[in-house]
Amino acid sequence: QVQLVESGGGSVQPGGTLRLSCAASRYPYTGTCMGWFRQAPGKEREGVASKKVEGGSIHYTDSAKGRFAFSQDNAKRTVYLEMNNLKPEDTAVYYCAAGYAYSGSCDLNRNRYGYWGQGTQVTVSS
Repeated sequence: QVQLVESGGGSVQPGGTLRLSCAASRYPYTGTCMGWFRQAPGKEREGVASKKVEGGSIHYTDSAKGRFAFSQDNAKRTVYLEMNNLKPEDTAVYYCAAGYAYSGSCDLNRNRYGYWGQGTQVTVSS
């Protein structure tokens, strides 16, 4: 069983910063992708950032590039998403997910992730 527990959500004003954390009970695969996804009301869940735990490049959705930063602490089995210059359109429930690194790489296709956290709400409003 893999458990993912997110924390760090909240309410901020536009331009503010939040740092999300996701602690994993274990990584399910040799070649685990850890991803951050979000779902706004009435919209489909979309990928925000992902990276293979063992190394490699980080993938960001276009709206996150230059504002969000994915990082990890392998000793704690924890990944982070630092979100800067937040905008109202970033408002969503943010989920952490774990999946298998097909062909040795990760992407933002939510169908490739089989383990999900419970989500944490991020609200950006003035």
